[in-house]
Amino acid sequence: MSNSKRRDIPLFATPLIETHCHLDYLEPEALQDTLLRARSVGVERIVTIAVSAANLDRVLALTRTAPDIWGTQGIHPHEAEGFNANVAARIREQAQDARIVAIGEIGLDYYYDHADRSVQRQVFAAQLALAADLNLPVVIHTRDADEDTRDILAEYAPQLRRKGVIHSFTSGLPLAEFCLEAGFMLGFNGITTFNSADNVRAVVAATPLEQLVLETDAPYLTPVPYRGRPNAPFYLPFIAERVASVLDVPVETLLQAAYRNSLALFFPEERA
Repeated sequence: MSNSKRRDIPLFATPLIETHCHLDYLEPEALQDTLLRARSVGVERIVTIAVSAANLDRVLALTRTAPDIWGTQGIHPHEAEGFNANVAARIREQAQDARIVAIGEIGLDYYYDHADRSVQRQVFAAQLALAADLNLPVVIHTRDADEDTRDILAEYAPQLRRKGVIHSFTSGLPLAEFCLEAGFMLGFNGITTFNSADNVRAVVAATPLEQLVLETDAPYLTPVPYRGRPNAPFYLPFIAERVASVLDVPVETLLQAAYRNSLALFFPEERA
């Protein structure tokens, strides 16, 4: 997209919570600039997400660097073949830290198939069981695996007292309806602004205000009008505008709901 179509980041009265990004992919200098810019547009809290045995410690360390950073612990389906008893023990121990708010990013990815599908299913189930045991919500990644995701969640969702979020939701409406009925949130990001994403906007339109949260998945999935640049939490306002437009509600109404939902999801002791 040309520079002429880019515009200033909008500012809103309601604070924002970035529910899913990957701060550890940034260099320290870039991280500090990102945090400053995010705060300047009203981002109050950031949840940075673990994906592999290699970054569990980095994510935990990041939560020590600023009071507005929280984290998760978990193994992404791409990395499922690296999950073992030792990794599970590390996740269990570190997930009990006060700055860790969920087990994730976990789930299934049959689009890339970086890990054997049967291993993905086993590791997904094991981490759902761990989250249930620790009374933590889950952050779920699912791509081209709707049926197996539904089957596994049907077994484990009743054990999850705090449920969780299906992040970057791009699956079909039937899975969305199942997850919403089971009590999960759906996370929406810059994909909602893409011209080709009518399927995602259809799911947004079917999602109750009480069950959605906003995310960037930075540094990926940069929203319009900044596609082509690395994504960052400070682009959240563009996502909020698009989601509000799809739902035909004022942006502040959307942001107030997303804020309440994010607190309920990750910070229940501060529930608004």
